[in-house]
Amino acid sequence: MAAPRHFDSFTDARKHFRRVLDAAHEGVVTTVTRDKELFVVLTADARGAELRRLLHSEAVVVSEGGGWAAFIPGVPVHGDADTFDDAIDDLIAGLREYAEDWNERLHAAPNHAGHRSLVELVELSDDAQLREWLVRRTDAVKDAARALVSS
Repeated sequence: MAAPRHFDSFTDARKHFRRVLDAAHEGVVTTVTRDKELFVVLTADARGAELRRLLHSEAVVVSEGGGWAAFIPGVPVHGDADTFDDAIDDLIAGLREYAEDWNERLHAAPNHAGHRSLVELVELSDDAQLREWLVRRTDAVKDAARALVSS
């Protein structure tokens, strides 16, 4: 018999909190209802991996003025440095600062509200995971350009 994974009230979820977490850990859809609102419970690792897979990085990295600039169009964050890698590091630092600001106050601003998934991705990823996510598209573009040049 399968363990319960849907909890009809906050009280029921609190009473069976270990079961709530165990079900989420198993990777099954786990829900809690509170005041007619349904919440889903899942592990941070699962959510982070899902976001990194589903969200396409729109990061742009360009060489300018002897250095590099990295940014995500529509997000008020950028990185600048002498090298490509350092520009990505600077962008990651900027994304982390933005995530903090978003959680503190920007989440309620209409022009920032749509960045929730990006903020979740930033908070649920380490620097290496963020770097991989940011440059995946850049690497694909570089590979395509190399293929065109070599043909």
